[in-house]
Amino acid sequence: MSVLTREETEALIQEVLEVYPDKAKKDRAKHLAVNDPSVEQSKKCITSNRKSLPGVMTIRGCAYAGSKGVVWGPVKDMIHISHGPVGCGQYSRAGRRNYYVGVTGINSFGTMNFTSDFQEKDIVFGGDKKLAKLINEVEQLFPLHKGITVQSECPIGLIGDDIEAVSKKGAKDIEKPIVPVRCEGFRGVSQSLGHHIANDAVRDWVLGNRDGSTAFESTPYDVTIIGDYNIGGDAWASRILLEEMGLRVIAQWSGDGTLAEMENTPKAKLNLLHCYRSMNYISRHMEEKYGIPYIEYNFFGPTKIAEALRNIAAFFDDHIKEGAERVIAKYQPMMQAVIDKYKPRLQGKKVMLYVGGLRPRHVIGAYEDLGMEVVGTGYEFGHGDDYDRTIKEMGNATLLYDDITGFEFEEFVKKVKPDLVGSGIKEKYVFQKMGIPLRQMHSWDYSGPYHGYDGFAIFARDMDMALSNPCWSKITPPWKKKDEATELPKAA
Repeated sequence: MSVLTREETEALIQEVLEVYPDKAKKDRAKHLAVNDPSVEQSKKCITSNRKSLPGVMTIRGCAYAGSKGVVWGPVKDMIHISHGPVGCGQYSRAGRRNYYVGVTGINSFGTMNFTSDFQEKDIVFGGDKKLAKLINEVEQLFPLHKGITVQSECPIGLIGDDIEAVSKKGAKDIEKPIVPVRCEGFRGVSQSLGHHIANDAVRDWVLGNRDGSTAFESTPYDVTIIGDYNIGGDAWASRILLEEMGLRVIAQWSGDGTLAEMENTPKAKLNLLHCYRSMNYISRHMEEKYGIPYIEYNFFGPTKIAEALRNIAAFFDDHIKEGAERVIAKYQPMMQAVIDKYKPRLQGKKVMLYVGGLRPRHVIGAYEDLGMEVVGTGYEFGHGDDYDRTIKEMGNATLLYDDITGFEFEEFVKKVKPDLVGSGIKEKYVFQKMGIPLRQMHSWDYSGPYHGYDGFAIFARDMDMALSNPCWSKITPPWKKKDEATELPKAA
């Protein structure tokens, strides 16, 4: 049962919309909905992947963020040049906690900021020569890198720098791959287009590099992890389970990933897709060109993990199927101990989520394993197919919201009064000042991993720790404060 009835939820949406002018109200109404699990397609209830309204506080990122910050940035043995002013590269550097094995500055470069540092004269005269010089300097200073990407910032698309020509010439000069990525921040409606652009760059400049090569010896059990960015070690926790059940992970990208692994991916027997939103494009391409099937999987919480392991095993023989059951049986007592410890403390607690990628739907099962209820969820940059999957996971009459504004989110939280909010750094301190615990569900609040069986134990601990902190009893939420009339000072 949800915290509100369908009528109450609909009335709440209308109440929140009343603050807007008519035109804005009509637009925003399309992005707020009452969940109905019986609906087959989300387009019948909610609109998504549209431009944000000018003047409202959106929490989205840009195409550059989707390419450099999400897809390409974690590829550890490549150098990713932010071509444009220094700020974008600095802001996207090391912000997502993409863990990796390697020596920074020697064979791993993900936490470093490489930028062409545009100045006013570069806007006027162009930055092609500066980019070419930077590529040569990179090769001299960091000779063990395996390749370079050129991540375009907004000015590049406006002034027309020919990054493709510079990249082709630079690749011949240094004899290493250089990938130009047209991910100018103003393109598209959110970071989602940046994911797509990055996927297309992988398709056009990387995947075919080893076509026809026989140097890589494949096995019948080769799989890849696609769309896991190893936040706090997530991909490592997932990889443990896959290898324990008998599979061989030949590539994971882009978290702790390498260029060679990306090039070897077409040799896999099955692609395992974790973040559908950011990597479905390249997965579909490999299915069409190489005949490699892909399957979405969810490794949040023991219920979804067991379901995912069995779904993956169904693509293979009895050896892998037996391995999946063995892994599930091995960890079941450990997971039950975690649930027995934390579920009595968390049972019945209400959660509202607002995140990007896959998490608005994938983490629902993990909360439910702990007896918690997700009463509202939404995506920063989701598409219709994301909501198609989400409406089946959410309870009846619960809130769905797309590209929610800062005002709307605050008002929903005030009315629904969740015990916990799972969102990002931009929302963290707003809700904490309201006396509501918030866990960052983008970067795991400097914790993690949350994937896999190991991750669920950490997830449960973190949720309990957030809710049990005594500081919340010392803060009075705005809706509990009495309005006090303020007297104007009398004139002397």
